[in-house]
Amino acid sequence: MTLTPGADLGPSQFPITRADLVRYAGASGDFNPIHWSERVATDVGLPGVLAHGMFTMALAGRALSSWLGPDDRLVSFGVRFSKPVVVPDDDAGVALEVTGVATEGEEGRVRVDLTVTVAGEKVLGQARAEVAPGA
Repeated sequence: MTLTPGADLGPSQFPITRADLVRYAGASGDFNPIHWSERVATDVGLPGVLAHGMFTMALAGRALSSWLGPDDRLVSFGVRFSKPVVVPDDDAGVALEVTGVATEGEEGRVRVDLTVTVAGEKVLGQARAEVAPGA
């Protein structure tokens, strides 16, 4: 199956826990303590420990890739980081939800506008991708 204009995509849900942040820090090399230390995060004025922005974007990308057909080709993918994702120190964490709408893009491509939320609030703005549909 290939991605076609008019398709409503998702929802895809991804839990984010503090353990996920530690694993992402190890994989990315981003050990900024605002991503694991409540004390440091609140001392610098944040509401709590924050998920890495690129981790949040990667989860949106995971949803996007699950909607593509085997011959579809991702041409571009970009977001604006509009609201931090605060991750509590519990086993549940927070749930990131990703939905999308496919529309006609330029040059025969499909444009996908993603909506990425936590608890109903957008955390990524201008999240969109261009896809070259497969044969």
